[in-house]
Amino acid sequence: MREKLEAIKQEILEKVGAIATVAELHDLRVQALGKKGSLTMVLRDMGKLPAEERPVMGKLANTVRAAIESAITEREEQLAAREMEQKLAEEAIDVTLPGVRPKRGKLHPLTQTLNKIIDIFTGMGFSVVEGPEAETDYYNFTALNMPAHHPARDTQDTFYFTEDIVLRTATSPVQIRTMEKVKPPLKILAPGRVYRSDSVDATHSPIFHQVEGLVVDKGISMGDLKGVLDVFAKEFFGPKTQTKFRPHHFPFTEPSAEMDITCYVCGGKGCRVCSGTGWVEILGAGMVHPNVLKYGGVDPEEYSGFAFGVGLDRITNGLFSIEDIRLLFENDIRFLSQF
Repeated sequence: MREKLEAIKQEILEKVGAIATVAELHDLRVQALGKKGSLTMVLRDMGKLPAEERPVMGKLANTVRAAIESAITEREEQLAAREMEQKLAEEAIDVTLPGVRPKRGKLHPLTQTLNKIIDIFTGMGFSVVEGPEAETDYYNFTALNMPAHHPARDTQDTFYFTEDIVLRTATSPVQIRTMEKVKPPLKILAPGRVYRSDSVDATHSPIFHQVEGLVVDKGISMGDLKGVLDVFAKEFFGPKTQTKFRPHHFPFTEPSAEMDITCYVCGGKGCRVCSGTGWVEILGAGMVHPNVLKYGGVDPEEYSGFAFGVGLDRITNGLFSIEDIRLLFENDIRFLSQF
């Protein structure tokens, strides 16, 4: 047994010195000291020895085990240090080289336009409010003075979840919700996404954006409406911008109008964008219908108000000369990086 132990010691120590990787060294440890290792297999025969030889062989076996473990540990430290040196050399970084400048994100053109609108109206005392995009039939239609059989309620125009829950078709419901909570005087701006059942093309999308405004106070007139929107147009499109109002019909305002501005491309001379007229329609507006005030909990005998709605996508296209509304939703970096 003494000869076997010495032979195992000599063999393992020679192999330790020849091993080149930590992984191989781990395999050698198992080969020598594992449950089925060469040293373990020899020690299983310890019980066959005479009683007086067992202590001597046991001491020798422990000495051999200690020598093997010490050699393996020392070699492991050497190999680990060598591998670390090699890894550091391979991953060395020249700190004197110029860094790679990361690309900076930019605000989406819709966001840029919305921020500009908000700045203009908050400068006139408006507050920004928001509301749910999934809306009840009451707030989306009934409270806005739309009768039960109004065409806007049809499924070909509106997305329905249930008979009573829809995806809002305008941000107008926010006006009703605000009037219910805040008593006049009030001046609010309600931006947000809206949904209508439209086919996608260069000028239409089932998802688009609106910014609606509402002013309610004593003595509000059509003159106040025209003055506020004229200031907005000049601030947004430039001081030379002119405005004009054309009679229109909206169920939630009376009287109602659409507002045109001098074309932002040709300055009113006539071009392809304005179809040669020199004017471009940008929003609808009007005096809040007395029924809408009642639904909002406001006495129409004491208060009056005006409301307006701007198509954010439309004026964004005009501001940045974008011809296809789909570009605003496709998130093409080549397109967005221009802004």
